[in-house]
Amino acid sequence: MKYFLEINKGVQYMLLASLLFAFMGAFAKLASEHMSSLEVVFFRNLFGVLIIGTAILKKPMKHQGGKPWLLFFRGFMGFSALLAFFYNIANIPLGDAMTWSKTSPIFTALFAWFFLSEQLSKKAWFAVFIGFIGIVFITQPSGIGFSKYDLLGLFSGVGAALAYTSIRELKNYYDTRAIVLSFMGVGTAGPLVLFGVSEYFHMPELDFMLGEFVMPEGVVWFYVIAMGVIATLSQTLMTKAYAHTQAGVIGAVSYTNILFAIMVGVAMGDALPSLEMILGIALIVSAGVMVAKTK
Repeated sequence: MKYFLEINKGVQYMLLASLLFAFMGAFAKLASEHMSSLEVVFFRNLFGVLIIGTAILKKPMKHQGGKPWLLFFRGFMGFSALLAFFYNIANIPLGDAMTWSKTSPIFTALFAWFFLSEQLSKKAWFAVFIGFIGIVFITQPSGIGFSKYDLLGLFSGVGAALAYTSIRELKNYYDTRAIVLSFMGVGTAGPLVLFGVSEYFHMPELDFMLGEFVMPEGVVWFYVIAMGVIATLSQTLMTKAYAHTQAGVIGAVSYTNILFAIMVGVAMGDALPSLEMILGIALIVSAGVMVAKTK
């Protein structure tokens, strides 16, 4: 504890945020045993809408606006990535699901270069290359191609990266709360639409985005409430971390989330990662740290 208190304040916040995010994943996994991952996403965003909505009522937003379709795109891509992320949390080891989500900085660097003309240094290009090698080790593709979880894992990283890239443009036009609300608003309304669609379409291959709404009972309420509260606390601590310390340092520290997720997952019964998986995780973390330090 003494050594923890001596660490930079921003790093402390990020370490706590990463630990809490791992526990958020644990509660999402527990909730997924009683409801579809679509419903887990619904409750995850519902709490956020209530919290952000209350903040806006207390202090109205002031911004220029003018990019409604880009704002919707941010919300839609964030919601889509979250669907894939929570489906994987429900079906694969927690550490694996978290690792896939942590590929987003690698894709963000690529999309910022392609769409926003941001320059990538030789070091950043090398980091992207290392990251993709890590992805190959994690997927361990065979002759029959990638698994469904691999594809959804990739999409959780790509979708989040597209959402993050759009934020770089949106921040010039909108209040931060409007950008966050676009994600959580779509993430709350989207599942309601998909619940209705699910009554008429029964396609097992689309179970990551379809599902029947089941009213939580008993301990399940505790799971979804804990998930929402912990996710909000994690997001708050993460924001404080970036406010106290350089983004490159905090971005690197955020990868401790994978270690915490593996530890929490193993405690819940997940198997230890294979040697190939550990090597893939190490490469992705290295790539993410290199990308973070170039910012």
